Amino acid sequence: MKHDYLQNTPLSEAKKSFISILNSLSFYAESEKIPTALADGRILSEAAYAAISAPHYNASAMDGIAVAAEVTYGASEVSPKILTSAQYAVVDTGDPMPQGADAVIMVEDVREEADGAVKILAAVHPWQNVRQVGEDLCMGDMIAPTGTCLTPALLGALLAGGVTEVSVKKQPRIGIIPTGDEIVPPTNTPKPGEIIEFNSVIFSAMLRRWDAQPIVHPIVRDNREDLREAVLQAVRENDAVLILAGSSAGRDDLTADLVRSNGTLHLHGIAVKPGKPAVIGEIGEKPVLGLPGYPVSAMVVMEQFVKPMIDHFYKRTAHAEQDVDAIITKKIVSSLKYKEFIRVSVGEIGEKRYAVPLARGAGVITSVTKAGGILEIAQDLEGLEAGSAVKIRPLNETGGGNTLVITGSHDPLIDEAADLAKRQGLNLRIVSSHVGSMGAIQAIRAGQAHLGGIHLLDEATGEYNESYVKKYFPDGGAVLQKGVGRVQGLMVAKVNPLQIKDVRDLPGRRFVNRQRGAGTRILFDYLLKQNDLTPADIPGYDNEKYTHTAVAATVAAGNADAGMGIFSAAKIYGLDFIPLYNEEYDFLVNEQTMNTPVVQQFFSILHSKAFLERLEALGGYRVEG
Repeated sequence: MKHDYLQNTPLSEAKKSFISILNSLSFYAESEKIPTALADGRILSEAAYAAISAPHYNASAMDGIAVAAEVTYGASEVSPKILTSAQYAVVDTGDPMPQGADAVIMVEDVREEADGAVKILAAVHPWQNVRQVGEDLCMGDMIAPTGTCLTPALLGALLAGGVTEVSVKKQPRIGIIPTGDEIVPPTNTPKPGEIIEFNSVIFSAMLRRWDAQPIVHPIVRDNREDLREAVLQAVRENDAVLILAGSSAGRDDLTADLVRSNGTLHLHGIAVKPGKPAVIGEIGEKPVLGLPGYPVSAMVVMEQFVKPMIDHFYKRTAHAEQDVDAIITKKIVSSLKYKEFIRVSVGEIGEKRYAVPLARGAGVITSVTKAGGILEIAQDLEGLEAGSAVKIRPLNETGGGNTLVITGSHDPLIDEAADLAKRQGLNLRIVSSHVGSMGAIQAIRAGQAHLGGIHLLDEATGEYNESYVKKYFPDGGAVLQKGVGRVQGLMVAKVNPLQIKDVRDLPGRRFVNRQRGAGTRILFDYLLKQNDLTPADIPGYDNEKYTHTAVAATVAAGNADAGMGIFSAAKIYGLDFIPLYNEEYDFLVNEQTMNTPVVQQFFSILHSKAFLERLEALGGYRVEG
């Protein structure tokens, strides 16, 4: 007997054709809002930003006594100081800092004296043993971009940032229809000729792991009209339908004919073994797939077609297993007391994989959410030098050719670009670290980043970046790509109660600064010189933060009267902004990686209309050309 049976379409061709079918069907996820606490494993449909800072108040990081640091100056073991009960307050870890206190002395360093007084043997500096507002998260920081799969650690970070509800992509409903006269529900007493139906359990579990919602329909006998009614109902109720068995060419194999009669049959038969008798089609603008009855064959089809279908639904790219060898990008100091587990982000540059250590504080939950792996340091090691070869235990993605490594000066536009990459379904993952503009130059020279954000002022000419490239790359090796113009200025409390107009008004005011090597710090030093001021004139000059939003959070919390930064950070926190200087924020690109897909995709995003709209919403930027 001859059957109208089976093409033998090559797998690559079949998969390409299937994606084209899904594109024509607009098979994409819609969005819904759900409580953050219930969102484990769900995928963000839009970026999540911190609604509050974490911590949102100045908190003691130790059990001990809270003091004004200045009352401890001069204390030592040979010349201890006595503090009266009026000069300190007892605090436990996590307690709010009392008014007027800016440091904590650990309880083990305090000796009780008579009448409630205490003896201290060492001085403390401002903010020692204190978790300042925004140490972990700053209000307005992007916690996770579009397309992120939420993990338990991310749920904690979101809630710490005051995000109680998230927008996630609706899970696709995948209808599963078991078929066959011989198929029966699970039992421990099957009769001869009865086959226990367990395929739906296997495929449901696979679907759940791929973030889909399986809907198992009742078993349908080998009857053309019964199967037609069941399939059409499943099409109405689900986003896609899987028909189990009946895809081959036997007398009871009805799937291909049913799809052809009620929709469009695209493929019947794929050049894989096992898994050849697969059916791919559509009914009612919904994908309908016929899977072979043998479970191993069907699982091949699930892996090769159903999983990519769900990835397409979410606009995500599947990542293959990665090697775990890496090179550490900066020196790590470790204690001989402990075996340390250091979280790292990971990316590839050329043929090498680099691991970027993340913040190591026990309370910094974002080091978990950003990590791609864990680096273990044995107890008998005092640390690792930059450039050391290490082994990374992967947590999720461990870099890959689709990872863009950005280091250098902080700007929120990098997070916005990363979010747009996810929204546009690009095969691009952005890993960034904030080490200042000079840190970017060092990383590019060492080949440890694809590109770095820089805004370095040449005090002699008043120009940005060009002279530094000539100085540090006299023989080439780096290309300067124009980024954006932005305005730097002073961030102060709303309505500017202290009437701060420019840097001349900063002496006697509490200031919060950026870290050494940051372009903002270099600009601030330049402005001090222009106004005949020195760092010694500025209280808080050594109070350093690594991002613009961290500076803004410090001012908004009342821990400083002013800080230097960009307008968009001030806008997030509702601060007043005194513009001081127009600067150029550009990208220094590793010349060897200039033409790689990840770098080119990044710059295509920067030149897109969607990105320019985001810059306008952030405020304080200008784009030339």
